[in-house]
Amino acid sequence: MKKVLLSIAAVWFFGVFANAQSKSSTSANLTGRAADHLMFQIGTDTWINTPDSVKLGSGTSRHFNMYFMYDKPFKSNNKYSVAYGGGIGTNNIFFDNRTNVDLKSNAATLPFRRIDANANHFDKVKVTTIYLQAPLEIRYFSNPANPGKSWKYAAGVKAGFLFKSYTKSKNFVNSSGSSIYGKSYILKESNRRFFNATDITLTGRAGYGILSFDVGYTVTGVLRSGFGPVMNKFSAGITISGL
Repeated sequence: MKKVLLSIAAVWFFGVFANAQSKSSTSANLTGRAADHLMFQIGTDTWINTPDSVKLGSGTSRHFNMYFMYDKPFKSNNKYSVAYGGGIGTNNIFFDNRTNVDLKSNAATLPFRRIDANANHFDKVKVTTIYLQAPLEIRYFSNPANPGKSWKYAAGVKAGFLFKSYTKSKNFVNSSGSSIYGKSYILKESNRRFFNATDITLTGRAGYGILSFDVGYTVTGVLRSGFGPVMNKFSAGITISGL
């Protein structure tokens, strides 16, 4: 089902973008339009193609991205522009609380261990990855002179480099669910060895004014080749941007 939704989203975004390209237009006066701006993204994440050993939780996995972007309109038709910049992307994937993601392991592949029902365990478990990213977009504006009152479409790619990856486990409980050390107890383990050092994500978004709906599909695996199951990341959310 996730693959189907991804395919539908990709076809919709790129179909809309291609349709916009086919329409004729004239250049507008862009005097006063900002050339640089901040872009914020919030939304949900998931890993797709996960094997049975990787049990994601029922809670909402999420991301927060922030980029500084520079927008350069095409001289031949300023309804189109290319935008590029840099920033940071954070991803938080929540797991079933009977799953132990053992980043401290010396094993050749990242262990995803199931915890026995009668054993003590953490109530909440997540994996966080933080990438330094460089996004690139081709954009279309229906009203380039007034982006705040314009339909907007964009397709692009983000290249990222792993900055940090860690697990965060919270509230150690017994088999009956009673807290052992208190609900504020947190255990963090950091290790970049298992995760892909590079991140290539295909992106698309569409919206009006400062808000747009975005999707992303990471073509590089979540884990390094040979360090665990081959999984990819899919994200969907909201972009807040002046352009």
